[in-house]
Amino acid sequence: MFLLPAAFCWLAAAFVAARSETRSRTAVILTGAGTVVFALFIAGLWISLQRPPLRTMGETRLWYSFFMSISGLVTYWRWHYRWILAFSSVVALVFCIINLLRPEIHDQTLMPALQSIWFIPHVTVYMFSYSVLGCAFILACMGLWQHSGRYLETADGLVYTGVAFLIIGMLTGSVWAKEAWGNYWNWDPKETWAALTWAGYLLYIHLRLWGRTSPRRLYCLLIVSFLTLQVCWYGVNYLPSARESVHLYNRGG
Repeated sequence: MFLLPAAFCWLAAAFVAARSETRSRTAVILTGAGTVVFALFIAGLWISLQRPPLRTMGETRLWYSFFMSISGLVTYWRWHYRWILAFSSVVALVFCIINLLRPEIHDQTLMPALQSIWFIPHVTVYMFSYSVLGCAFILACMGLWQHSGRYLETADGLVYTGVAFLIIGMLTGSVWAKEAWGNYWNWDPKETWAALTWAGYLLYIHLRLWGRTSPRRLYCLLIVSFLTLQVCWYGVNYLPSARESVHLYNRGG
């Protein structure tokens, strides 16, 4: 009921933006309308569950779709890539469709480790960071396809923003871990992949500041870093080492 109007607005905005030579106010309004509809669904789910809808993988996918629409809109408005709304909309809708095909059982309970003031800021900051870095990933793929370095400056701004929020997410997670398990860092599988993701994007930033690396290699590094991020987010749950993870509650369902 909520996805259909949101999807219509997002896809219509992508169509309008692709056909307009200048920034389209109509595309901005349509994207914003779709995002508001989606936000209303998240708010309704929050009220019905009587807890933040951030516990299960499906719930985090909702937030990723929500933030992906925002990140795509900001990228379109700031740098005017006519195709970015199409890509961000498709990515957001793919995660929504996954939720439709794999519905979860949403209950009102939160395990003790999640009953913390750090729960909401930690997860939402991470999801926003992932969406911004997702836009950087899209630009990297486009740069490789077109054999062009013109997207690097835009990717820089997205990576700087995404990494800043990624660091905030890691810091809040460390404080939360100290509160829940007595240590700021445990080298848990999820934390290890988070560190690898962080290191990959920091390497990109330093190589850009150094200024001696080809655009192709930088784009490849962005793609690899984003794939590492995907492992950190949900792929780690399928690794044998995750059976002993203190983050097992992220599986949800």
